Amino acid sequence: MNSFVTSHSDHLPQARLERRGPSQGPMRSSSEASSRLRLRLIGQMTADVAAGPVQLPRVRKTRALLAILALAGGRPVLRERVAALLWSRREREQARASLRQCVHELQEFCTEHGLAPLRTGRQHLILDTESIWVDVFAIATATASQGDRLNLLQGEFLEDLIGLDSAFDLWIADEARRLRDSGAALAGMVLDRQTDPEAVIMAARQLVALAPGNEAGWQRLIQAYAASGARAAAFDAYDRCAQALIHSSGRSPSPETLALCEALAVGETPTALQRGDGAPEPASLNVIERPPARRSSGVWLSVNRFRCSDPQDEAGFGLELAEDIAAALARFRWLNLIAPGGGLEAIPVDRPRAMEADFLLDGAIQRRSTGVGGIELRITIRLLDMRAGGEMVWSRRFDGDASDRGTLQDSIVAQTAAQVDPELLLHEGRRVQNVPIATASATDLMLRAIPAIFRLVEPEYTEAGRHLARAAELAPDNAAILGWQACWNLFLVGQSLASDAPCTMQEAGRLAERAVALDPSCARALSVAAHVRSFLLHKNISETIDLHERALALNPNLPFAWAVTCLSLAYAGEHDQAVARGEQARLLSPFDPHSFFFDGALMVPRMMRHEYDEVVALGRRSMALNPAMIGTMKGLLSALGLMGRLDEAAELRARLLARAPGLTVANAMARSALRRPQDRALYAEGLRLAGLPDPEACNPG
Repeated sequence: MNSFVTSHSDHLPQARLERRGPSQGPMRSSSEASSRLRLRLIGQMTADVAAGPVQLPRVRKTRALLAILALAGGRPVLRERVAALLWSRREREQARASLRQCVHELQEFCTEHGLAPLRTGRQHLILDTESIWVDVFAIATATASQGDRLNLLQGEFLEDLIGLDSAFDLWIADEARRLRDSGAALAGMVLDRQTDPEAVIMAARQLVALAPGNEAGWQRLIQAYAASGARAAAFDAYDRCAQALIHSSGRSPSPETLALCEALAVGETPTALQRGDGAPEPASLNVIERPPARRSSGVWLSVNRFRCSDPQDEAGFGLELAEDIAAALARFRWLNLIAPGGGLEAIPVDRPRAMEADFLLDGAIQRRSTGVGGIELRITIRLLDMRAGGEMVWSRRFDGDASDRGTLQDSIVAQTAAQVDPELLLHEGRRVQNVPIATASATDLMLRAIPAIFRLVEPEYTEAGRHLARAAELAPDNAAILGWQACWNLFLVGQSLASDAPCTMQEAGRLAERAVALDPSCARALSVAAHVRSFLLHKNISETIDLHERALALNPNLPFAWAVTCLSLAYAGEHDQAVARGEQARLLSPFDPHSFFFDGALMVPRMMRHEYDEVVALGRRSMALNPAMIGTMKGLLSALGLMGRLDEAAELRARLLARAPGLTVANAMARSALRRPQDRALYAEGLRLAGLPDPEACNPG
């Protein structure tokens, strides 16, 4: 069995992912064969031509750049995207300088081996892949008669480049998942052609190794073992099938698979399963593309292939865009995703598959002439509540140059994922208000609490805490619930609502760490844990920032993660980086219902850069959306004091003290997570000038 297969399985349904790449079919002539570079990315990265092996670039990150550009299939790749993957912990200019060095080395490699020069621009890089054969694309484009290409799956994807950068490791994991999907699709087609039991056993074992959740493959394997007289092996296959289905999709074997086992138990040879049209169930069907009969609780979102006004030109783009959005949304761990199908047509909203989901995300792509010879793409995306007959929950329109589809696609994917998540949280939070508490599930209780967490108004805030506590009792190992519990305790301290602040701080830390331990891939839980460490517990700031970087690598489309990273960098005195992170939160989701928190985070580094006008603008905007945020009020008060706008400061000070009676400069500074003495001094001076009580200044002895 090939060694590419790993023990990891996603808990979310995945559809077959098709990748557009250079033609990987048979080479037409000996001259073409001799000029082609064969690039192997499975196992250790190698290259060769007809004459023999080729020495790859010496620097590992240059080899990583070659892999990234090769898998783009001739499409432009953003320089910023590459820099973020390979130098995620460096400042922007340092990363770009390192990228330029790698580009230079890759140009020399292309020249040396007769490849088309790397096309470089200020924003993009393009590798002409017409003369490059890539093993990954060879598998993705294989037909049922080319099953021998599965032999290419020897080793882990780019196994010698793992560890270059945490962001690149996640990219490798995503590409490896795509490769497994392509391999599984090919293995399924190969299996469908087999009739001899021994050949079926070999092909089915290959399929279920690549796709443990493919129940049709397991069924064929059980039948073939039974037909060949290996009944013990058939029972063992059933047991492994049951374990694989639980691990991959949280469901038990279907009644059809149970029937196979029951037939074995009474000494019968199971017959081939039939579909409703009398044909055998094809193993090449990705059976977990559909929601399982006993699907897990929570919110199910189906992403549809985008409709196209010109299907011949844009159909591939419609599927590719939908797949990328589904993959981005899958990083929000509270959602259950049904990925887009691989058919040529989008599924109508009233079709059964769409109705199996709670929500449907679909879109339309239109081509429009700009009047000057250019073509513009207009992409309209909408989120529909299928339980309410297709009620529209959210929509967004994107316009972009058709010649720069790569940049447009990256922007659409990031913003759609970032904006759909909070819209779904709020929509579901409103819906479950009508669910009786006595019958509410753990997920219902969590969703009911989330809107109140961000409103920060009593008595709803205390009630939200009770809902989360009850949810944690019902589902003690649910990382999402524990993460929101930690967030609730965090704001409880920040809003001066905690009766025992030190105890509440420790509880927030415990819950956050527990959530991370349960699901280390949950970016939101990691972000909360890191924020608790830096804001409440004042832990080592460099370790805290490392946690933030991991969260961003896990889900770069989570605005909350960018906002709390902004705060931690500001606490550490890295104010330029902090501003860039805070601005990214707003860029991803400019109309986010929680954008008051993003503005509040940005106030900190901008104040330390003496940008007081901007601090005031941010503070006013944040308070207009949520006037209850005490941290925002303190930051705005300090800025007004430093600017000498004492009348405005007096009005705000009265509002602040009404919410936090007894607040003084001393206890405000005791709560502050700022690390640098000069930053702390500036913040404290602004509060004093604004008239916040300062008993220590009055009684220095």
